[in-house]
Amino acid sequence: MRKPLFTKMAVNMLLALLAAVMLVAVNEAGYMSSNSAIEGLEKAQTTRRTLDRLARAMFAMESGLRGYLLTGEPTHLKPYIDNARQIETSLFELHALVSGSPVDVSDFTTLSRQIANRISELDMTLRMRRGGHDDAWNFVLSTNVGVKTMDAIGAASERMIQRTIERADDSNREILHSLMLSRIGIAAVATIGLLAFYMYLRKAEALQLASDREKEAQARERDQLEQLVRERTASLGKLATHLQQVREEERGHLARELHDELGALLTAAKLDVARLKSHVNLDVPEISERLKHLVETLNTVISLKRRIIEDLRPSSLSNLGLSASLEILTREFAERSKMNVEVSLESVRLSDSSQLTVYRLIQESLTNIGKYAGAQKVLITVHNYPNHVTVQVRDDGAGFDTQAISPTAHGLAGMHHRVEAAGGRLTVTSAPGDGTLVSATLPHSNGA
Repeated sequence: MRKPLFTKMAVNMLLALLAAVMLVAVNEAGYMSSNSAIEGLEKAQTTRRTLDRLARAMFAMESGLRGYLLTGEPTHLKPYIDNARQIETSLFELHALVSGSPVDVSDFTTLSRQIANRISELDMTLRMRRGGHDDAWNFVLSTNVGVKTMDAIGAASERMIQRTIERADDSNREILHSLMLSRIGIAAVATIGLLAFYMYLRKAEALQLASDREKEAQARERDQLEQLVRERTASLGKLATHLQQVREEERGHLARELHDELGALLTAAKLDVARLKSHVNLDVPEISERLKHLVETLNTVISLKRRIIEDLRPSSLSNLGLSASLEILTREFAERSKMNVEVSLESVRLSDSSQLTVYRLIQESLTNIGKYAGAQKVLITVHNYPNHVTVQVRDDGAGFDTQAISPTAHGLAGMHHRVEAAGGRLTVTSAPGDGTLVSATLPHSNGA
């Protein structure tokens, strides 16, 4: 079976190679022909533009000279002088463009000679005007001197323009011819491609068996990869739990440092202010206002320090217990957000780490409500059951589609991991316009 299969593959490769060679040959021939035609078309257009510039420059020279002859104003000579230079440049360019055509060279010689004659006539008229020969230049101005010269210039230009038009038509026909060849070549390549595709379909049956064997091998490999993923997921879960514990320890350490060091500095500052009050004249309004503002600022900083410390590591959790800590947390949130927050808290039997999990869960939920929910009312419940503890945070806000949660929503992912690391389960129920319910179930701590 391998030999016929190999033969079919060789035939397909040969057909594909033939199609590729034909396509390259057709495209290359079309490109070369089209490129030559485009170059001829561009040259014809450039020649015509140069002739047009020559005609405009001659007209501008005569107009400028007539203006000077009639008014005597030297400013009319500027276009005369400028266009004389332009004519010289255009003649140089035109000579380079027509150098390959004997007929054009002949007409160019006639054209350049007639232009030179006409410029000589104009220069002579200008010299007569400057020399004070009024009768002479008036006679020239009132007669048709130079008409024959301009007619000769126009005739030579017209012949050259007509040839440029003919060359442009030839180039267009050449481009159309190249396009037709390209169409024929592409059609031929498409035919060969269809033939190769037909042969490929013929051998598809022979490849099906090899494909089935490959699928079986892939299935075995997939099972191995799934097992590896499960192992890596478990390892990452342990790592995430460890990092979470380390973060809480660091937050606790930072909270203690802020409480000790910053608290001591702020206390010293308040004592210094109290001493200053006894050494300054408080009857001076400015001094009194400054001291009052300083005391208020220190009190604000102390309050900020306390709030930061509580956010980092709630001291009330270890000193007052979970229920009291949650009451403080919810009361402060209600004061900041102006929301109606109702709580129903029961005493629960949880380890210190699980209590911190409940506290962080409610804290994160309130943060999300304050940022995104737009709620008016929040209900928080913590109930104790014989074998487990339930925690619920419900709001009447905007809600969201739980199936469209962004992969970057790390807050919810962190809440899930924290609860699962404590052996619990977290569910989030929400719908647009129906508010949100965050519910967690945690087991009682062993030996509690």
